[in-house]
Amino acid sequence: MLSSLKNRGRVETEVVSQVPEEKVTIPVTGMTCAACQSFLQKELTKQPGVRDATVNLMLHNATVHFDPETTSSSVLVEAIRATGYGAEAPMLHRSALEEQEEQDEQQLQEYRQLRLKAVVSLLAGALAMILSMPLMSLNRERGMERVKDPLLNWSMRVIDPLLHSTLPWIYEFHAETVRWFLFALATFIMGWAGRRFYTKAWSALLHKTADMNSLVALGTGAAYLYSAAGTIAPGFFISRGVAPDVYFEAVTLIIGLVLVGNMLESRAKGQTSSALRKLTQLQPKSATILRDGIEYSVSLASIQSGDIVLVRPGERVPTDGEVLSGKSSVDESMLTGESLPIEKIARDRVTGGSLNQRGSLQYRATSLGSDSTLAQIVRLLRQAQGSRAPIQRIADRISAVFVPTVLGIAIVTSFAWRIFAPHLGIVQALAAAVTVLVIACPCAMGLAIPTAVMVATGRGANYGILIKGGEALQRLEKINTIVLDKTGTITTGRLEVTDLLLPLEDNDTPTQNVTLAEENVLRLAAALERASEHSLGEAIVRYAEARGLLLPQAEEFESFPGLGVAGVVNGDSVLIGNSELMKNHSVNIGPLIFTAERLSEEAKTPLWIAVGGRLAAILAVADKIKPSSTEAIHRMRVDGFRVVMLSGDNERTAHAIARQVGIDEVIAGVLPVGKVEAIRRLQAENGVVAMVGDGVNDAPALAQADVGLTMASGADIAMEAGDVTLMRSDLSGVIAAVALSRGAMRVMRQNLFWAFIYNLIGVPIAAGVLYPTFGLLLSPVVASAAMALSSFSVVTNSLRLRRLKLDWGRYGVEEN
Repeated sequence: MLSSLKNRGRVETEVVSQVPEEKVTIPVTGMTCAACQSFLQKELTKQPGVRDATVNLMLHNATVHFDPETTSSSVLVEAIRATGYGAEAPMLHRSALEEQEEQDEQQLQEYRQLRLKAVVSLLAGALAMILSMPLMSLNRERGMERVKDPLLNWSMRVIDPLLHSTLPWIYEFHAETVRWFLFALATFIMGWAGRRFYTKAWSALLHKTADMNSLVALGTGAAYLYSAAGTIAPGFFISRGVAPDVYFEAVTLIIGLVLVGNMLESRAKGQTSSALRKLTQLQPKSATILRDGIEYSVSLASIQSGDIVLVRPGERVPTDGEVLSGKSSVDESMLTGESLPIEKIARDRVTGGSLNQRGSLQYRATSLGSDSTLAQIVRLLRQAQGSRAPIQRIADRISAVFVPTVLGIAIVTSFAWRIFAPHLGIVQALAAAVTVLVIACPCAMGLAIPTAVMVATGRGANYGILIKGGEALQRLEKINTIVLDKTGTITTGRLEVTDLLLPLEDNDTPTQNVTLAEENVLRLAAALERASEHSLGEAIVRYAEARGLLLPQAEEFESFPGLGVAGVVNGDSVLIGNSELMKNHSVNIGPLIFTAERLSEEAKTPLWIAVGGRLAAILAVADKIKPSSTEAIHRMRVDGFRVVMLSGDNERTAHAIARQVGIDEVIAGVLPVGKVEAIRRLQAENGVVAMVGDGVNDAPALAQADVGLTMASGADIAMEAGDVTLMRSDLSGVIAAVALSRGAMRVMRQNLFWAFIYNLIGVPIAAGVLYPTFGLLLSPVVASAAMALSSFSVVTNSLRLRRLKLDWGRYGVEEN
């Protein structure tokens, strides 16, 4: 079912793609909870020309797919502003690195502002509570004490005697003076620190909706207005036997504690983006370039494609490029997850952001700015962290009705206290309603899924696993069949010489003479193949150069398509090719015919070499199996996955490779269309299929699979081909990606459970359901602290994913 829905969606996308479509990501300010996110997303979806809209509470942005012939990004910005939220048109020509740096700076500023307001509010609240003690003592003497607030009752028993003994002078203040001072203090805190709650609540009211701000504003506003009445007309209350209590300390502390929760949440959000922040910090601010033999230190923006860049030991590589000279080891762990440095020599590629450890390199700059590998990784990771997992729909449906439901519960709670406990007065009815409003915050539900997606995708990026978003992350958990392409996936995708055998008739020939004979034959063959552009020839030339052989010049070069090549080297006629070429030139290959058959059975391609019309050697070329493939495939099978090899190669070669790595099921000799049909057959057999390929030739099969995983290769990482990109080009990343998905989904479900159960338990207790039996009540101040901790706990639980162990060990992938 999952695969059919996914594939149907992809077919629909292909149809829709005929119509012009644009995508824009708009920064949004003012969102505070899941209700804000749900409301704004619904409003954007209603806009003419909008095909899809995703609003992300964590990243504070809205990603909209729209018809450019119907609407525009500026119209969408105005539509967001009309809902009461802030929005700015995205700046063009900015790389993902620049956007992330700006977002990090805004996140830091938000955290600092919240910290300042929270600290001031809590200090003001503590002062207000101390000054409220004399007022409560006075009401107690009058027999009108505030008996039902657990926190204040505790304060009267513990703090009041302490204050009497240490600060007796505060009890000498006139009650009216204290009330007016507390009134002024609470008014200041509400207008400065808590202003955001009231402006957003008013905006929500104008748009006939409600969110977390509405609950906080109603709760503190009701307590403030009641306290203001007690301050302005205390005689009115006293004459009716009601204590002129003021709740200014509760108002101030509630605002302070809610801000503490926002502050902790903001800080934790910053930690969820740590992977992105580390990636942006990889790129140096300047580079050393060589022009006309002179070194210049320039900014990255000044580098042009083709410039010669110099990198010294200990410096980071500024841009992508190709090494011209020098030799060094480069640490690419932050980009690929590969822990060991990689040796770089001439013609190798280097990636911007990697660390040059020893030796100097000169390279030619290639991909710059937004086209660089680092910028592509950051862009993909930002998109992934801004995406939505399907499980998010559960929280969205509840959030849409949550706040109105809580408002209704608060009203019912107030009336219930007045009806069933009239002797406790209106004060208790008001306190219970305020407590319900304060404790029921939908923030935790809004953060439950996005935080887990952000941390999981960030953890994956640190390991070299780039997951496109929440949907792919969730689908990965369900796969039961893994289909592996052969070339470039199980094997290296690069032909290499594996054997060089001579037709020796005398088995007692000294080893030294054999070696000299091999080198002589190899020198002649490589010299001839250097004139060829075939991949087989390139493998022979690389092999000869690695052995330090100096190659002479070939003459009279001639190519025979499908057969081989011929020419003259150092006066000797040389032939290299298949058995048909040898037959056409009357070369006897009998002495090594059985050796050729054995090599073929080992998935190697035998090449015959003849010098002067006589058989000189047989050379085998093969696409070698990656060192980690066998162990990774073994882990897949141990973990219960059905593993299938899917290859366009011939049956003989494919089965030979499969035997070596332990795969029993092989589908060989199929074209790209045949690969798609093979995936469909596996899905029809109740398989939830993950296809692992190189992201180029396998693109149709990757799209058909439930999850497509692409192997990156150098700078050409082919991110758009699949749902997951494995930067390390290592099959161990497949198991790590599945483990990451399972860990993330486990955390998401935990977050949703705790977010829901918190409100299911907290709201009834706040309403007073335990009072008739146990005499237990919840203070509004305690409720605000619990509300703040609920959001913080959800984010903190998600942060555990940063410690998820993805390295290979005896038992595979496991959590610390």
